[in-house]
Amino acid sequence: MRAAVRVSVVIVEDNALHAQRYRENLARDPALQVVGEFANARAAMDAVARLAPDVALVDLGLPDGSGFDVIRHIRLASPHTSIMVVSVFGGERNLFEAIEAGATGYLLKDSLPEDFNAAIHALQAGESPISPALARLLLVRLRDGGQAAAAAAQAVPASGPAAAQDPSPLTRREAGILEAIARGHTIPEIGEQLKISPLTVKSHVRSIYVKLEATSRQHAVYLAQQRGLLRL
Repeated sequence: MRAAVRVSVVIVEDNALHAQRYRENLARDPALQVVGEFANARAAMDAVARLAPDVALVDLGLPDGSGFDVIRHIRLASPHTSIMVVSVFGGERNLFEAIEAGATGYLLKDSLPEDFNAAIHALQAGESPISPALARLLLVRLRDGGQAAAAAAQAVPASGPAAAQDPSPLTRREAGILEAIARGHTIPEIGEQLKISPLTVKSHVRSIYVKLEATSRQHAVYLAQQRGLLRL
């Protein structure tokens, strides 16, 4: 009988107590396997291409560099790896820099969910676990960004019968998928709604990344909001 496929995880954390906490928590789930543990940025970046983990848990405050640099490196060296920031550092600046670097989840250490492993599975399944306080920051920024874009569009004078607008680079299907992502739907849910396979949804998402020059789903939503491409 074949063994169940396991989700490989690397931990990038310089605090030994926190690293132990994650390791012990992950050990309770036979579907999760720690394949690497690193206490500094250099060691993590040197090993990530070789390990090619499914999930990376990354702290932002590392002794020899920034966790943001680790995230960017992982995104380039192992594009399929889902990256979750686990940090004491909150705030809008850190959240958006992490998203722009390529993080797909962001949890604060002092408010980790009771079922931490479930958050990791959700991340691997295409969801984006974010601590509630940070999710509120994200929603406020997207809302304000959308309102600012609408106000700017109204302020531009029309030339001729109708005001000219830059065409969206997204197809109608891609725009619909991105709007569903912005509303919190997962890849499988979007596939079910559109009667297409999750692999096809992921293909559309990759196309969205290329067209918007985005590094993650949250980054794509943010960029699309800034350009007035979403109707939320």
